[in-house]
Amino acid sequence: MLITSSAQAQNLFVADAYTGTIYEFTPGGVKSTFASGLSGPEALAFSSAGDLFVGDAGSGNIYKFMPGGVQSTYSSNVNGPTALAFDSAGNLFVGSTGSGRIFKFTPGGVQSTFSIGVAGPLGLVFDSAGNLFCAEFPFDRILEITPDGAQSTFASGLYGPSALAFDDAGNLFEADYGDGYAGNGTIFEFTSSGAQSTFASGLDGPLALAFQPVPEPSAVGLLAVGSTALLLLRYRRNSAA
Repeated sequence: MLITSSAQAQNLFVADAYTGTIYEFTPGGVKSTFASGLSGPEALAFSSAGDLFVGDAGSGNIYKFMPGGVQSTYSSNVNGPTALAFDSAGNLFVGSTGSGRIFKFTPGGVQSTFSIGVAGPLGLVFDSAGNLFCAEFPFDRILEITPDGAQSTFASGLYGPSALAFDDAGNLFEADYGDGYAGNGTIFEFTSSGAQSTFASGLDGPLALAFQPVPEPSAVGLLAVGSTALLLLRYRRNSAA
């Protein structure tokens, strides 16, 4: 399950991989089915135009939904699209667990390989400088990839990194899935220089992160996916790898 929100309406969109459904929630919590009949949607991202892109891991397709809900196939045969992120120029980056690659799609839909040798990319996010950060689930590390494709290890020694998000101050938050059952899931915070600290612990398999927009830039709320202050979802680690 992955969660994102519409920049225009601030509705919340939830990808339910088990039922193949994307749900839409209004700010008041009213739920509706936005799309159904998918084959394991695991990644969501909005373009600047308000179109919703869906990585459907089961079919290997990336679908595009216009604001009115009209669906089209943006790309096919991606082999496990499990992470999506747009850069500031409107290029779509796709993490493919099946191929171990990160693909880049221009706004016109032209596909190229941006990075190779990436194991189990479950989270992609850009910093303000245009560097792409990738959560490598089976290798328990976070990769930093420059705009020209040079890879380096930003952090290692993690336990199932599954999601990434930047706050307004440029700190990187990472969800450590753990084993999904024993309450050893953790949210780590990294400064821009890489200094690591524990933001939250004792979770049962956090799989998604998102920052709530607020009027005051100094007041930022961190949300993940169902427990107390954080939402989380239990999921077998070996099925996500």
